[in-house]
Amino acid sequence: MHEQGTISIHTDNIFPIIKKALYSERDIFLRELVSNAVDAISKLKMVSYAGETSHTVEPEITVTIDKDKKTLAIADTGIGMTAEEIKKYINQVAFSSAQEFATKYANSGSGDQQIIGNFGLGFYSSFMVASNVTIDSRSYKEGAEAIHWSCDGSTTFTLDDGDREAVGTTITLQLQEDAEEYLNEFEIKRMIRNYCDFMPYPIKMGDEVINKQTALWDKSPKSVTNDEYLEFYRYLYPYQDDPLFWIHLNTDYPFVIKGILYFPKMKADIDPNRGQIKLFCNHVFVSDNCDDVIPKFLMPLRGAIDSTDIPLNVSRSFLQGDPKVRKIQDFIAKKVGDRLTALYNDSREEYLKCWQDISIFMKFGAMNSDKFYQQIKEILVYPSTSSADEVKSDSGNYTTLQAYLERNKEKHENQVFYTSDPIAQGTYVELHKNQGLEVLTFDSFIDSHFINFLEREFKDIKFARVDAEIDDRLVDKDSNTEIVDPKTNKTKSDRLQEIFREALNKPKLTIRTEAIKSEDAASAPPAIILLPEFARRMQEMTALMQQGTASFPEDHVLLVNTAHPLMEKLISLDDSQIVVNGKSTSADLANMICAHVYDLALMAQKSFDADSMKGFLQRSNQLLTRLTSNI
Repeated sequence: MHEQGTISIHTDNIFPIIKKALYSERDIFLRELVSNAVDAISKLKMVSYAGETSHTVEPEITVTIDKDKKTLAIADTGIGMTAEEIKKYINQVAFSSAQEFATKYANSGSGDQQIIGNFGLGFYSSFMVASNVTIDSRSYKEGAEAIHWSCDGSTTFTLDDGDREAVGTTITLQLQEDAEEYLNEFEIKRMIRNYCDFMPYPIKMGDEVINKQTALWDKSPKSVTNDEYLEFYRYLYPYQDDPLFWIHLNTDYPFVIKGILYFPKMKADIDPNRGQIKLFCNHVFVSDNCDDVIPKFLMPLRGAIDSTDIPLNVSRSFLQGDPKVRKIQDFIAKKVGDRLTALYNDSREEYLKCWQDISIFMKFGAMNSDKFYQQIKEILVYPSTSSADEVKSDSGNYTTLQAYLERNKEKHENQVFYTSDPIAQGTYVELHKNQGLEVLTFDSFIDSHFINFLEREFKDIKFARVDAEIDDRLVDKDSNTEIVDPKTNKTKSDRLQEIFREALNKPKLTIRTEAIKSEDAASAPPAIILLPEFARRMQEMTALMQQGTASFPEDHVLLVNTAHPLMEKLISLDDSQIVVNGKSTSADLANMICAHVYDLALMAQKSFDADSMKGFLQRSNQLLTRLTSNI
């Protein structure tokens, strides 16, 4: 038998298109050829189960490199092909409007990727790296003859009798000069492990089986142990900390989707906008991320998803536009919400241990998906200063917003006190705690947005940062009426306002005087900075829109604590006349103390830049020198 002909594609331009346009990476030719080999073995199993053949053979795929001949061969023990089947499946690249397709690519270079998925061109990806491709095949059918097919990358092929004895197919690539890297055994093994690791049949090079074959996601969740889940995670992400917990997806309705999603420990190097879940299609590796399949708020998750229902183009590198993708996103988000709710209800302590790591994407998800928010709104928790029994846990004190509001409705109905930095704002937190006011912590980088979101959801509730205003419960109004200057009837509050206004000389600074309640007046701060909630949020929003860092708001208040012992000393010092070398220095020293008090209040707000810190150190040194000058 000898036959020559042309491949039925109606244009001579299709092979340059295949080589340059259809596939974004040359490596995937091996993925496509091995995938075809897997399909051939699976088809042979199917006809065997149907009783159409008694032929049995050990399923395997063999990859062979011949460096002398510069060839790479992929052989399988699958169903094989007859001459007629080769003509049908190989020679007739059956796609409609091929001429228009070719013209479109010739005019636009890479072209519209979405059009590609209509054409089965996986086999022809081999011509990206090969100058000549041969097929040697023998069908499983009784009496079938071996067939040899050859093509040099043009539209001309030859079809002859072959000499293959065993049922199956061998595809041999005569590699081009610029593709001789594929004669490297280590490179081929890398490609097999990357693209074909979970294909269900052994892929061999010599006597070595290269791929794992078993995909953990195919197993029933009940049959997989925790150690197996962890081992699989370590295989996918070596040298990483173990995950917090995981979700096993396994459904075939309303679409086929399997996979395992892991919740990693959140670290500074994790980019919440970059997907790290590996995408597979029928065990074939497609991509290192599922950006179009996974909802954006689940990007920090890791793991693997395998689905035959995800619409890919021929190179499997781009998703086709399809409403099914949105449904898959919703399905995955619901499964994540179900898993988190079950963990909260069944293993509360474990849930709270993980909260710092899972809170960011839960809050981000709540803001971006109302369906997801409705699922998880009852299990969103926040660190609390409360000592109530229902708040305590081994992982710290946590409460839901609903429980916080109910617990405090008699003290401050529909108002939430919070801190964005428990350490820097520790003074303010302690002031609230000392008066029995519960404070929540919102300290993640998205919490400013999340608080706005919660205020929209709970329209009657207002959030106030602990440094936004001083609550009436924290001050002693009566003590400010004490007269310290009988001649002018000025109170302590009046005198301290005068002293600080003159000393600081900052017209835009608002100076208030209040007696802050405290069990030990000396342990309370002599002054604190208040940042009005609305003004601070506006400044933060402006900085975000301008992609800058929010500067310290000019619209702030210096609240001087009139109950602090230092304030009486300050008034006495300002009223006295200390003469050194014939020069009055008492007012000058009072001014320096006022500046130091203001500096300390600013420092508690972390508002010092380099110049401010330099000035603070200089003033501190001058103050210490002055205070010790008579010792």
